[in-house]
Amino acid sequence: MHAVSLTGTRAAGPLGYHSWALFEWARNPYVILVTIYIFAPYFTTTVAGNPVEGQSMLGFTNTVSGFIIAITAPFLGAIADRRGRRKPWIATFVGIMVPCAFLLGWSLPGGAGIGVTTTLILMVIVSIAFEYSAVFHNAMLPSVAPVTKVGAISGYALAYGNIAGLLLMVFVLYAFAWPGHTDFSFIPDQPLFGIDQSTSEDDRIVAPLAAVWMLLFTLPLLLFTPDGRDSSNSVREAVREGLTAGVATLRRLSHYRNVALYLLSRMLFNDGMVGVLIFGGVYAAGTFDWDTTTMLLFCIISSFSAAIGAVLGGYVDDRLGSRKALLLAIGGTAGLLAFAVTIQPDSILFIPLETTGPVWNSPYFATLPELVFFINNQFFAMFITVGFAASRTMMARIAPPTMMTQFFGLYALSGTATAFLAPFLVGTFTRYFDSQRAGYSSLIILLTIGFVMLFAVREEQAVAHEDTA
Repeated sequence: MHAVSLTGTRAAGPLGYHSWALFEWARNPYVILVTIYIFAPYFTTTVAGNPVEGQSMLGFTNTVSGFIIAITAPFLGAIADRRGRRKPWIATFVGIMVPCAFLLGWSLPGGAGIGVTTTLILMVIVSIAFEYSAVFHNAMLPSVAPVTKVGAISGYALAYGNIAGLLLMVFVLYAFAWPGHTDFSFIPDQPLFGIDQSTSEDDRIVAPLAAVWMLLFTLPLLLFTPDGRDSSNSVREAVREGLTAGVATLRRLSHYRNVALYLLSRMLFNDGMVGVLIFGGVYAAGTFDWDTTTMLLFCIISSFSAAIGAVLGGYVDDRLGSRKALLLAIGGTAGLLAFAVTIQPDSILFIPLETTGPVWNSPYFATLPELVFFINNQFFAMFITVGFAASRTMMARIAPPTMMTQFFGLYALSGTATAFLAPFLVGTFTRYFDSQRAGYSSLIILLTIGFVMLFAVREEQAVAHEDTA
């Protein structure tokens, strides 16, 4: 007997749902390599030339992309529901992301090359296309995953993504960052492929690398994961009906009160979690003045921790429910962030240290504040990944089955309608107080409010209103 999905249709087999999960393997290295750990810190410190000003630029750039996504994603999802198939949309957005990400490799130190403005524009385009692709990818989960494995498969996807990032980070470390800087016999004497460290090519190469990786590993999803059927609607009809349905759904949100409350909660806690990820690497690099190699190790081990968190979180989700898994993840993230901002090179919990020298014989994370911050970030990675996986499965469990893409468009809206808020808070607090610590700590506000609101949400599936289905 074939397994049944949340939508009541036949679920995909292992090849189909693992291919669906592998799309995170394709996309997430861009987030890990470019958005969080390597390229973004490189941009703030080397391209912009000033960590505080660079962090502020990235903050306001993310505000722009978040606003565009917020006003378009729900209607895009409604249009897609009228067309039926989701994979052609995913292929289109990957086709946009790949060349834009590839070009980021020519953002040179001091604003040379493609320049600061073009770099920021390309990052905006990739951010928008990335979120659009997530709308359609997420909307496939309820029809692809067997009903008893929704949480686990969502967790597998994020685990695959983090493992992919880990593998690429190890490669970057071996091939580009360590050569010439370590005596390890297994490390090449010079960077591979003629990479020039003096022009920061070891930092810049991660963007083209992530682009090629994304192109290659999107193929399993396109080839092996079952898709919906094409409707008889033309593109024009789908656009017209989708826009009408999107407006009707927004007007009928009182009918979907529980879902609406969840989306409002997610607007805040998701924005806080994404902000922690985006600005965590920037904060660490600026606070401890870590070089590329140290940031690579930080990313590699954190990615492994995130993969563990994703797998464990998936099983917690299937056993305790998505809501309880989310509460655990949000509360843990807020507590860890409150602790992280108390750590400085010469203090922990705001208490000055008697000595700031190395506490163990290691070239990396050698001082006590560095080591404590590093360990704290491993728990960060676990809790945040649990939160991302449970957030997606929660939506799959409570949205009307016949309106899944439309509601995942609203889900994208909830992740981006206030997506300007976290970068804006970080950018504003950083600039006003002239402090990265002040900017980073502002994210606790979003996490706390979202956490409290989630207590009012019920984990039950909504029924489509006749005017919006």
